[in-house]
Amino acid sequence: MQKFLFSFIFFMTMVCNANAAPPPEAFGQLPGTYDAAISPDAKNMAVIVNQNGQYVVQIVNLKNSNDASGVGLGKGVKPLWVKWANNTQVLVSFWQSEKLGGVPVTTGYIYTLDTETMKGKILVRPGQNGSTGSRLGTSALFRQYNNDVIDFLDNDPDHILMAYSDVGNTHPPDIKKVNVATVRDTTVKRGLCNVQTWYTDLRGEPRIGQGLKDKSTEQWVLRIREVNGDKWHNSDDYPGLNANASIYGFTKDPNELIIGAYQGKDTRGLYVYDLRVKKMTRKLFHNDKYDVGNVILNSDGSDVIGVSYVGESVEKELFDAYDTSLDYVRSQLPDRTIDFIDQSKNSEYILFNASNAYDPGGLMIMETSTKKIQMLKSKYAKLEPNDLGLVVNVRYSARDGVKIPAYVTLPPTVNDTASIKNLPFIVLPHGGPYARESDRFDYLAQFFATRGYGVLQMNFRGSSGYGKTFEDQGRENWVVMQEDVEDGAKWLLKKGYADPDRMCIAGWSYGGYAALMGALKNPDLYSCAISMAGVTDLQDIIRDVEKYQFGKITARNFILKGFESKDDIKANSPVKLADTLITPLFLAHGTADQRVHFDQYKRMKSALRKSDADVTYLEFKEEDHFLSNQNNRQKFLVEIDKFLKKHIGKSEFVKP
Repeated sequence: MQKFLFSFIFFMTMVCNANAAPPPEAFGQLPGTYDAAISPDAKNMAVIVNQNGQYVVQIVNLKNSNDASGVGLGKGVKPLWVKWANNTQVLVSFWQSEKLGGVPVTTGYIYTLDTETMKGKILVRPGQNGSTGSRLGTSALFRQYNNDVIDFLDNDPDHILMAYSDVGNTHPPDIKKVNVATVRDTTVKRGLCNVQTWYTDLRGEPRIGQGLKDKSTEQWVLRIREVNGDKWHNSDDYPGLNANASIYGFTKDPNELIIGAYQGKDTRGLYVYDLRVKKMTRKLFHNDKYDVGNVILNSDGSDVIGVSYVGESVEKELFDAYDTSLDYVRSQLPDRTIDFIDQSKNSEYILFNASNAYDPGGLMIMETSTKKIQMLKSKYAKLEPNDLGLVVNVRYSARDGVKIPAYVTLPPTVNDTASIKNLPFIVLPHGGPYARESDRFDYLAQFFATRGYGVLQMNFRGSSGYGKTFEDQGRENWVVMQEDVEDGAKWLLKKGYADPDRMCIAGWSYGGYAALMGALKNPDLYSCAISMAGVTDLQDIIRDVEKYQFGKITARNFILKGFESKDDIKANSPVKLADTLITPLFLAHGTADQRVHFDQYKRMKSALRKSDADVTYLEFKEEDHFLSNQNNRQKFLVEIDKFLKKHIGKSEFVKP
């Protein structure tokens, strides 16, 4: 880790006059801030910032912003979160791509930083903390998850509870109490057979163990410890509590387990299962339209006070009339989505992100005594809201009449829906495929919009959050997901919004797969296609998925259940249809992609040799699935800008 000394700059967002379209590089920058946290004594803030393409952990004095120093996280390190363990020790969770037997894997670690000396070390690594590690086919010790925190133990600032095994990556993880300064650990609970995930109650006591029993069949195990006992019981002892229950935590009553359940409805809500009386006792929350997201805790983490879920955007609902500092923030920024980040224990400061679909926003702070709100650092410093496009929520009908929720991002020169006519358009299906679009800032959609193209993003069936029926209709039939995307493109044409000669389909991961299938099956619909880190060979990616722990279950649930037969899989694999491609294609991939292996790209490139299509290839050395290297992300956007101008032309709707 490299040390930096610099000042943290406080500034307010300025409303600027509209300028020319921002360059591709402005969108390709990594976000200016990633996460932040306030020390327990409210004197300092730890924030992960982008410093010239490298993430840095910066420690800032909240009373004197010139008093700041930082440590670089290093090349190839991708942050996950930052948190203070106590007033002098900061924890940073991160991941990086590594290879095990030639197979790319995601490995996680925690960096523990002493803010007085600005020196740190990896908190837990194989072979350290008294563990022996495992030799899984290699000469090096390997354990994939070295950052699984079960509980931060607010009442014990020197320790955290973590889950990992001393004897190997595939062994049941023990519960370990780890000293955040000395990195020494003690075993609190030995791993239980078939338990991979541990949960504590709000007292910090381990109470639930859950996991899969077999590597090929989906048999779940749920182990439960009594409130003040040492004995662990099977879920069979608790009528109505399934072993595969979605666990959300506990209320302030350590007997009250919060679970996700449908209870006869199509959407998932939150319910309390009382472990003392062994039955479901009450409903906490259930929305008839959207699945529940997460629980919201009060400021000291001692009780659950509400829930969040994703509607058109992120929504929050409190159980009672709690008066929170965020209510005031929302009243001052009514057109922004406010995402809570952290607050000091004395409630003097509160950190949050404020953004909307056409404003990337950034990290903000409020001093509660004065109610003064400041922007600390923007997400994308070179992007101004006035230079970005309006986002409109729409719904269109699929061929069987099902309504598909979607979002249209307009070029900044198009100020109202009445002006949407004959625009060049980018159809942009999301990745996953079981992910979700919402009314939030999307750097890729806004990049396309500032080039003068309209952008359509849809939540095709299979997308999460709209209930079980909507999910299953796509997850059990991948062709339906493709058809929902196609129907969105045809809806644009029917409404006269899109120029039929200037429509391109683009996507990332599953979205890249959808782009390839769209171009192959509908050559008359799209003038070009862009696939970044896209799936190209379904049979091969099934084999890749099966190399990982519980891979057979994952492959069956996420891919195989979506097709009727092996022939159906072949018929929907782009690599098998590549020789028929006539649509111009942009194909890009990172060589260290741990989600969709690089051989997917190589297979498609080889198969395209028999095609007459004009194909542009772009490979990124030692790059992951997300283009986490800033230079690579910027290069990608520069090159697809050129590609689009070549194949659908420079848009007349771009700012001069």
